[in-house]
Amino acid sequence: MNSLPELLVPVGDPDKLGTALRYGADAVYLGGEALSLRAKTDGFSFPEVEAAVREAHRHDAKVYFTLNLLAWEEHLDVVERYLEELGSCAVDGVIIADPGIVAMARKRIPHIPIHLSTQANTSNSASAMFWRDMGVRRVNVARELGAARIRAMAQKV
Repeated sequence: MNSLPELLVPVGDPDKLGTALRYGADAVYLGGEALSLRAKTDGFSFPEVEAAVREAHRHDAKVYFTLNLLAWEEHLDVVERYLEELGSCAVDGVIIADPGIVAMARKRIPHIPIHLSTQANTSNSASAMFWRDMGVRRVNVARELGAARIRAMAQKV
């Protein structure tokens, strides 16, 4: 386990990316132009994602792409297209909440680490181990957990 936390900053557009990097973000997360949970952001086109990755990597920072939507059946075709595009973008991880999308990502982009979104509300070690067994590399636990509960989970996992 890392001894220092990662300073992870949301960036809703390319201008905010530069600000986050200037002020020392270790990593940023961003989403596409569709399928976003952040209603007031325009998101990134895939050429902008690729440029963001190049810029972040120049600053020794990572880029995580969010696909943590509550997916309806009609979203799945767009999710598939996003996964195809992400396969060549060199993002450092993809943040997902939905188990079906986790499975899709494991098949489509096995080279990109999967991070579980806090939207999945993982609040115990059994759930964290389930997600680990499903190929998830990082679990962003439920927001409601305090430090003691997080420590207890981490010790068991």
